[in-house]
Amino acid sequence: MPKVGLDGMAAVDGRGAPGGSPGPVAPALKIALAGNPNAGKTTLFNALTGSHHKVGNYPGVTVEKREGRCSSGGVDFQVFDLPGIYSLTAYSMDEVVARDFILDEGPDLVVDVMDSTNLERHLYLCMQFQELGIPVVAALNMMDEAAAVGISIDSLSLGRLLGIPFVKTVGTKGLGTDELLAVVASQARGECGGTGRQVDYGAELEAWLGRVEALIALDPGFGARYPTRWLAVKLLEKDANAALRLGGHSRRPEILDLVAQAIAWIEKHFGRDAEVVVSEQRYAYIHGAVAETVRISAARGRPVTEAVDRILMDRFLGLPLFLAILWAVFQATFTIGGIPQAWLEGLFQALAALAARVIPEGLFRLLVVNGIIGGVGAVFSFVPLVVILFLCLAVLEDLGYMSRAAFLTDRFLHAFGLHGQSFLPMMLGFGCSVPAIMGARTLKSRRDRIATIVAIPFMSCGAKLPVYVLMAGAFFPRRPGNAVMLVYLVGIALALLTALLFKRTVLRGDPTPFVMELPPYRVPTLRGLMWHVWEKTSQYMRKMGTIILAMATLVWAMTTFPLLPGDASGRAPSPEKALANSAAGRIGIFLEPALRPMGMNWKLAVATITGFAAKEVVVSTLGILYHGAPDAATGPAGRGSLRSALAASPEFSPFLAFVLMLATLVFPPCVAALATIKAEIGWRWLGFVILYQLALGWLICTGIYQFAGAHGPAILGGGQ
Repeated sequence: MPKVGLDGMAAVDGRGAPGGSPGPVAPALKIALAGNPNAGKTTLFNALTGSHHKVGNYPGVTVEKREGRCSSGGVDFQVFDLPGIYSLTAYSMDEVVARDFILDEGPDLVVDVMDSTNLERHLYLCMQFQELGIPVVAALNMMDEAAAVGISIDSLSLGRLLGIPFVKTVGTKGLGTDELLAVVASQARGECGGTGRQVDYGAELEAWLGRVEALIALDPGFGARYPTRWLAVKLLEKDANAALRLGGHSRRPEILDLVAQAIAWIEKHFGRDAEVVVSEQRYAYIHGAVAETVRISAARGRPVTEAVDRILMDRFLGLPLFLAILWAVFQATFTIGGIPQAWLEGLFQALAALAARVIPEGLFRLLVVNGIIGGVGAVFSFVPLVVILFLCLAVLEDLGYMSRAAFLTDRFLHAFGLHGQSFLPMMLGFGCSVPAIMGARTLKSRRDRIATIVAIPFMSCGAKLPVYVLMAGAFFPRRPGNAVMLVYLVGIALALLTALLFKRTVLRGDPTPFVMELPPYRVPTLRGLMWHVWEKTSQYMRKMGTIILAMATLVWAMTTFPLLPGDASGRAPSPEKALANSAAGRIGIFLEPALRPMGMNWKLAVATITGFAAKEVVVSTLGILYHGAPDAATGPAGRGSLRSALAASPEFSPFLAFVLMLATLVFPPCVAALATIKAEIGWRWLGFVILYQLALGWLICTGIYQFAGAHGPAILGGGQ
């Protein structure tokens, strides 16, 4: 049975022709899904294509275009989810991605996704799309939220006034998506009968626009590449990119001279900047259309948001509440996740004992028991804690709290040369440094982008969490959550101080203003939360099945070979001597003098080095080095967990455990993050970041270990 759209219109099935019969094969229509941040583009993209992409309540979640496919009525669609933008005048890198895709790659149609609760502002971008001459369909998204606050939109009348088809949708529920695809197909074929209307900028501006358009049109080849009216409007708005694109025009000097005359006349006539005048005229046109077609009754939903914000956004209570929420997240992570973690530890201990009984004695048994189960199993046991942490952060994102946290930290970040928008990629760093570094593209200033990217590696990503949890559980058992929270706070402090250092020296300049909307609080959907958690957890699991498995096998081989022969009486060498003779042992012994001031022996040197592949590998390496060799008397079945093995080791102490946590935090991130830094800001900055973090990590860890050694073990209160 065909689905029914929000306007009660029957729509064809989204996966084929009506009735399930296959329609005629046709080339896929290239659709650009665009719009303002927070309009629900990615949610609608997921609903259309079945993709499970991250959805967030702040700009910059989509920092590159994503591609998906779907079909309706026998028509195939190639859908691109573009980063959120407010205008086709681009400043930040994500805005450049969206603008250049539309201008240079020529989609067949643009679907402008709008927040129906804030229609007037979202129509501003839609009018610019219309000027490009590309077919446009407007998706009035979040219609359920609009109804909840008493907003009613006459989409048919609005479409007639503006010459654009409007379709009502609710992306979170998949409502209206089939109707949207049907209208998109009709509009792309020119069957919707659009009026072709465009913004009327008033007699004065239209006179100048006509002269500029006529001059641009004198070069037919150039006019075929760029819409003349759009380019003329952008030139009056002083768009630097539009002037740059004019470089291939045969009469560029004449055009720029005429544009300069127009801007001078407009600013003298109106007494305001030409860009402001163009914006005012565009908004006046939009306001008239909205006044005719939108009705607002008594609001019912906004007062709830405002009441909650009066507490959470309070000038004095806001930041303490934010820190309290983060503290609660860590406590929940350990309290709830500790139970299944203990189950998994027991499972892998039993699995190791079973493998030792079933597999004949030899190198293969050592590989399976010590390398694969001991290495990968040590990391796998932390999956429940990772799941709970990601779930808590996903709830905060979907509620709309993270965007408010950005505002709360804006004034605080100004003291360090940053602004609230730097908070967003830094918070993404708690999940993974790679998307966090890419998320810095939302910053409009290159100086701010570099300062933020350099600071992000100090944020504790999910890969570092297993190291923290292992050390905290072994050496701070009474207060593991507090110990981990302390390391997270140290990372935040180092990130801010690093940004301050760079902004006061090599990256001098005033921070750009931070302007961002606050979306209403929204109840997270179970489906959305599961998508978030599954996306992060599946990445973690895939890493265990690839990088961590490979590294665990490599570390086992390096700690096993070359084999040390027995003595003259035929007795096998002690495990300690065999490890020291291995390739890993020789590397660690070579590096030990440099790390000894930090309290690290050659084993920890090996674990620290392997962490550059992936931070979780530190845990698997420790599992092989300290837990791999079973007790001679009890065998594999008698050994306890890795935590108990570390706690019982005479080589460890609470101070050394804390130093290892800090080394994992401060030393350069994994190879994937380093590659992303290179891609974003170049080789020069990559080399600087590596040297800076190595030097800083060594100084901090050495200073803390030496200070702790001089002042006694009561400082940390290890809870032994």
